[in-house]
Amino acid sequence: MLLLDNPIQNYAWGSRTSLAALMGRPPAPRPEAELWIGAHPKAPSGLSDGRSLLEAIRTDPEDMLSPAIQQKFNGQLPFLLKVLAVEAPLSLQAHPNLEQAALGFAREEQAGIPLTAPERTYKDANHKPELLCALTPFETLSGFRPADEAASLFESLGGAAADIATQLRLGGAEPIKRAFSTLMILPAEVRATLTSDVLGRCERAATSSGPFSASMRWASELGQRYPGDVGAVASLLCNHLTLEPLQAIYLEAGRLHAYLRGTGVEIMANSDNVLRGGLTPKHVDVPELLNVLRFDSPAVLPTPTRVGVGGDVTYDTPASEFRLSRIELGAGRAFVAEVMGPELLLCVDGQALVELGREQAQGRASAARPLRRGQACFLPASCGGYRLRGSGRVFRATAG
Repeated sequence: MLLLDNPIQNYAWGSRTSLAALMGRPPAPRPEAELWIGAHPKAPSGLSDGRSLLEAIRTDPEDMLSPAIQQKFNGQLPFLLKVLAVEAPLSLQAHPNLEQAALGFAREEQAGIPLTAPERTYKDANHKPELLCALTPFETLSGFRPADEAASLFESLGGAAADIATQLRLGGAEPIKRAFSTLMILPAEVRATLTSDVLGRCERAATSSGPFSASMRWASELGQRYPGDVGAVASLLCNHLTLEPLQAIYLEAGRLHAYLRGTGVEIMANSDNVLRGGLTPKHVDVPELLNVLRFDSPAVLPTPTRVGVGGDVTYDTPASEFRLSRIELGAGRAFVAEVMGPELLLCVDGQALVELGREQAQGRASAARPLRRGQACFLPASCGGYRLRGSGRVFRATAG
């Protein structure tokens, strides 16, 4: 069991209190947005011997990852675990698929754009499917509404919004693509006039109790945070969803989304590729965003779960890089597992006692090491197995 020292990313949309409360310390002096748990080169977790988890894996990848995982994922830990503390909305964004990421990364490498350059879009050659599990009520925009529903929303606003509704009612193969693309490439003067009119109408309609009132409130707030940004109008094309604690949502490649408010555990493929379309001071690349987006409208529902033989609750996704499950510990309830590959354990409530080895996984007693609220540990593939007991809630991250 390698106890981890996990880096925090300080972004303006973060919270001074959420991560601090999780880790049992006073509020931070500046916003804390993301707690990174893993071996991403940008910010790997640290070990007690002064090395990073990334260095430890590179030193002995077979022992740490297993021969199969080492071979399949080129010697890299295939997943990254995070805790997100969202106090202000994130950018309107999507992630590329594997082919798009490889091509985009190669293109920018050939162009000689430094990885740290603010105009760099592709930070690596990997895709970034991700799963977000709420710890508190968590609001998000996720995917596009059906065209008829979006048209009804814009018709209800009137004014300049009616022109968008007309585009959505024209029919054809991809009315959402037509409406979104038109919005994003409007000339600056036209964009400013339309944005002002639509968001002014949203502000006046936000106090209503209609079916779109929450979306209008958020569009109005986004417009106030980012004056003149047409992304606030484009947000009205997206589904608005509130996850209850322990519900999760899976985001596949190409799904437009924006996290709005809440705290949650996020797991993803080990990548940092983000295509932004607005609502951010960071680099925005509209042409590349339009290239990677999917414009269909699949149902937006919480991710299904299943209960394993050990009592853990797994969130089902098609991702091969990761799997996230939830373990509830209490009086008389222990969790045992054999380890087939690398694992990360994150305690978000109470305390778990960790006993390592195959014999312990089979229920034999041994010395236990505590994993307290806010702490995470790495279990190498070679540890064989483990048993968890205590009282609390633990998230378990493994390869998919």
